[in-house]
Amino acid sequence: LINYNINEIKEIMMDDLQLQQKLSATALNAALEAGKILKQKVNTALKIDYKGRVNLITEADRMSENSIIESIRRQFPEHQILAEESPLIETSSDYKWIIDPLDGTTNFVHGFAFFSVSIGLEYQKELLLGVVHAPLLGETFTAMKNQGAFLNGQPIRVSQVRKLADSLLATGFPYENNATFQRNFEHFRRIYPLTQGVRRVGSAAIDLCYTACGRFDGFWELDLNAWDVAAGALILQEAGGKTVNMDGSAFSIYARQILATNGLIEAELLPIFKE
Repeated sequence: LINYNINEIKEIMMDDLQLQQKLSATALNAALEAGKILKQKVNTALKIDYKGRVNLITEADRMSENSIIESIRRQFPEHQILAEESPLIETSSDYKWIIDPLDGTTNFVHGFAFFSVSIGLEYQKELLLGVVHAPLLGETFTAMKNQGAFLNGQPIRVSQVRKLADSLLATGFPYENNATFQRNFEHFRRIYPLTQGVRRVGSAAIDLCYTACGRFDGFWELDLNAWDVAAGALILQEAGGKTVNMDGSAFSIYARQILATNGLIEAELLPIFKE
């Protein structure tokens, strides 16, 4: 065993704190700067490309992503970066940034305010921090592992709704009308009558954050990517919520699916998905 004296322990704790502060500041500043780009570009004439029939990508996506990557690389050039529109930057680092530069591109193109910048960070394959910034809504959600979740600097918690019949849920659908779309439409058809309503906002990151602050009581979706959920999942967890895969197994941001709740209505929802 290595023995540390009290001064050495204080120095280690101080180094960890300073690193956490630098990581948090980098993520927050990158999200806010990207948000400025999106705010300037919304409702302007944009060149729109298609990754599928209705899966859009704009120059604003690319500008936002480039800005975020540059901000991170400036502070942490050795870190890995997984971003939606760029090749994976793979290194030997235990840190991996996971970026969605514009979650809700279709909303953005139509001037619908529910779009966001999402930045998550993994350390040794565990979520460490998350920032979701919705520039037109003026809302920034943040979380650091074991330190709680916040909306514009104020602590947030999940709802205390205990019954599905009293709940308001959210979901999302894949871009293409494929087997996954039909599967989730069947989930929607069965769940909707059991609740007070199911909303489809169009940004998984915002759905997770709204569940974290109690506006929604739960959220589910299929066919997701890691960048859709990394930041929002941690924010929800730090707000007291629970995330699992839709079969009830341990949640992974790479599982391409999520069931996120306040932890109180999960037991009523899981049997529906398992059927």
